[in-house]
Amino acid sequence: MQSIVKNEKTIPMKRFILFFLALSSLQCTSIRTFSDFDKEVDFNQFTTYAFFKPGIEEVKISDLDKRRILTAIETQMKGKSLRLSSDPQLLINIAVNAKDRVIIQNNNFGWGGWGWNPWAFGPWGGGLNNNTVTTQTEGELFIDIIDAKTKRLVWQGKGKGGITEYSKNRDERIQTFVGEILKNYPPIPEVN
Repeated sequence: MQSIVKNEKTIPMKRFILFFLALSSLQCTSIRTFSDFDKEVDFNQFTTYAFFKPGIEEVKISDLDKRRILTAIETQMKGKSLRLSSDPQLLINIAVNAKDRVIIQNNNFGWGGWGWNPWAFGPWGGGLNNNTVTTQTEGELFIDIIDAKTKRLVWQGKGKGGITEYSKNRDERIQTFVGEILKNYPPIPEVN
C-alpha cells in the first residue's frame, strides 16, 4: 500500500520535470554545424581576407541581419589572426536558406499519462488535454571561403538552427551561430 501512495506522489513531479525539459528545449535550440575543406590547401599561408560583395548583395535577408553576420565573421576572423584587406588572399561569401518547421505537441496532464486523449475528463484520462501546433523558422547559414588568386572554394561551413525575427537577443544569437560555424576554421589537417 505504501508503494502505491509513493507512486501517486511521484507521477505529478515526473510530469512537471518532463514538461519543464520540453519547454526549455524550445527556448534554446541547438546549432548543428558542418564544414568541409580542400585537403591540398595550406591554410597557414592566408593572413588577409575581404567579403565577396557581389555574392553578399544577392543574399535575400535584411541589411541589418547582413551587417550582423558580417560583423560576427569579422570578430571571428580577428580572433584567428586574419585581417580585412583591400588586397585579400581570401574572399568570404555567405548564403542563407530558411524554412518553417511545424511542431505538434500533444500533452495530456492527468491520470492517463502523456499523449492525446479524447476522454480527457472521463474514466480513461481524468486530466487536461493541451494540444498545440507551432511553427519555428529553421535557418541555414553557409560561409564560403574562396582562394582569391585561384577563385576556388577552399573551405565551407554550414550552420543549421532555429532563429526568430522576434528574438530580443538577435545580435548575440547571430554571433553564436557564426562562431559555431567558424569554430572549425582553419581546419586541422588529418595526420596519417
